[in-house]
Amino acid sequence: MSNISLESGNAAIYDPRKVLQHPQFRVLAHDEKPSKDANIAAFYNPSHEIHLVEKPRPDPGPGQVLVHVRATGICGSDVHFWQHGRIGDSMVVSDECGSGHESAGEVVEVGEGVTEWKAIVSPLKLAFLAHSRRAMPAVQEDTTLALMSSSSQLLLSMWLHRLPDNVSYEEGALCEPLSVALAGIERSGLRLGDPVLICGAGPIGLVSLLSARAAGAEPIIITDLFQSRLDFAKTLIPSVRTVLIQRDSPPKEQAERIKVAAGVPLAVSLECTGVQSSIHTAVYSMKFGGKVFIIGVGKNEQVFPFMHLSANEIDVGFQYRYANQYPKAIRLVNGGLINLKPLVTHKFALEDAVKAFHVAADPSQGAIKVQIVD
Repeated sequence: MSNISLESGNAAIYDPRKVLQHPQFRVLAHDEKPSKDANIAAFYNPSHEIHLVEKPRPDPGPGQVLVHVRATGICGSDVHFWQHGRIGDSMVVSDECGSGHESAGEVVEVGEGVTEWKAIVSPLKLAFLAHSRRAMPAVQEDTTLALMSSSSQLLLSMWLHRLPDNVSYEEGALCEPLSVALAGIERSGLRLGDPVLICGAGPIGLVSLLSARAAGAEPIIITDLFQSRLDFAKTLIPSVRTVLIQRDSPPKEQAERIKVAAGVPLAVSLECTGVQSSIHTAVYSMKFGGKVFIIGVGKNEQVFPFMHLSANEIDVGFQYRYANQYPKAIRLVNGGLINLKPLVTHKFALEDAVKAFHVAADPSQGAIKVQIVD
C-alpha cells in the first residue's frame, strides 16, 4: 500500500470508536489493578476524570508497526484537557480520550509491506509523532520510538524516526517538545547573536531556552511566575538572565524590568505561555521592528495592544503544529548540542499514571517534566 493511500485513510484507520466500542475496552475502577499482560493506558474524559483503561492489543495492518511504548512525557496540554476539557474551540474532549503525545518505544511487530523496520530479539529503538501529515516523528537502527501513554500502540511505519544508540527512550520522548521549540526558533527568524526574550519557564520555555542558546542567541532573558523554575533555568544555561513576573504588576511595568535585565533592545520573543498578560508583556518588551512569536496556546479570544504593535511595526506569529523537526532534534541531542536529560524530574510506572498526572498538575511538587515509563 502506498504512503499516499495510507495517509488519506488515517481518519478511518485511527477512528477512536474502534477502541472505545471494542468489547475488551474498559475503564478501571479507582485503585483497581490491571489484568496481567493487559494493554493499559491513561485516559481522561469530559467529566474531568483521569483513570487507567484496558485496551485491545492491536494487530498491525499493511504499512503499520506495533510499538511497545517505553517512555511518554506528560504535556501541559494533557493536564489542561483533563482539568478543563478543551483548549479553545478547536480541541474539545467529547468522550474517553487517550493521553500522551511525547513518546518513545520499541517496534515489536510489523505489518504487511513494512520493510524498513523489523521486530527482532533486540527491538528497534525509535521516536514518533502522530499529530498530522505534516508532523513526522523519530527512531533508531535497534528501533526506539515516541508514542502515547499506552503499553502497545499501532503506528504507520512512515511516522517513525530512528534513534541513535546513545539516545535514551526518555530523550526520544523529549524530542517532541524539542521539536516544538525548534519549529518556533525556525519560524521566528531568530539569528546568531539576536537578543531574545522567552516568556515562561515550563518545559516548552526551557527547551526553547536550550534551543535558543544552541542557535547562538545572546543575551537570553527568561520569565516566569515561579522563582523555582527560573532557578532551574539557571542550572541549564547559567548565563540566562531571569525576571520573576509579579502577578499584580501591569505588562508595561514588567516589560521595563525585562528591558533593564536585557541591557540591549530585544529583537525576538518566544512566548511559551499563551496567557494574554504575558503576550502583552512580550509585546511591550520588543524593539521597533521586533517579533513576538507565540508558541503557547490559551483562551479562544484575546485582546492585543493593536496600536502599539502597529506603531512599532512589531510582527506577531503563531505556531500550532510543526513539520520536519524530529530529524533535526535527534541530531542535536545525539551531537551533544542540546542536553535534555535534566528536564526529566519525575518518573512513574505506567500502572501509576494517575499519580503521575496529579504530580504534573501541581506546581508545588516542583516537577519540570513528568514521564511515564514501561
